[in-house]
Amino acid sequence: MAGSLIKIDEEIVTSAVASVTLGGADWDSSYDVYMVKMNDVQTDDAGITYVQARVTTSGTADTTANYDSADKNLRTDTTFSNSAFTNQTFAYISNAINNSAQSTHNNILYLFNFNNASEYSFATFEGLEWRYNNNNLFGRQGGFVHTVAQSCDGINIFTSAGNIDNGKFSLYGLKKD
Repeated sequence: MAGSLIKIDEEIVTSAVASVTLGGADWDSSYDVYMVKMNDVQTDDAGITYVQARVTTSGTADTTANYDSADKNLRTDTTFSNSAFTNQTFAYISNAINNSAQSTHNNILYLFNFNNASEYSFATFEGLEWRYNNNNLFGRQGGFVHTVAQSCDGINIFTSAGNIDNGKFSLYGLKKD
């Protein structure tokens, strides 16, 4: 499987931005499955914020209320919990993080059906946060579907409040052997 991940796009954030878009003009539609890797994502919001995602069409985030998601939250401070949302304008892909330099989010997303205009685009994800203010580790595993049959050309990542201050965001195509 060496060489199976082909880097398509990468954004490295070192100062405040409202969002990060991977793909768009850099989208390569020759793959069936894509992987998004997010490392050391931090926010400037003084309260609690969540990392969220939207699909893009023609390089623009789709903000319609067509996102359904479900996930399992795994925590070191209490028992697990389940979450489910329907008809949202975005998909949650993280637990809560805050603006402490030691609070970070990491995630791996797999994107499916993005090039198929006859099917819904969907993603699975496995995220992990370290929340410094209460010394807890949080995991989130789940997925979301964009319930519109259309071709998509990327993903837009943003926070529910504040800006993204730091992070490395990479988009890969998964090559078949």
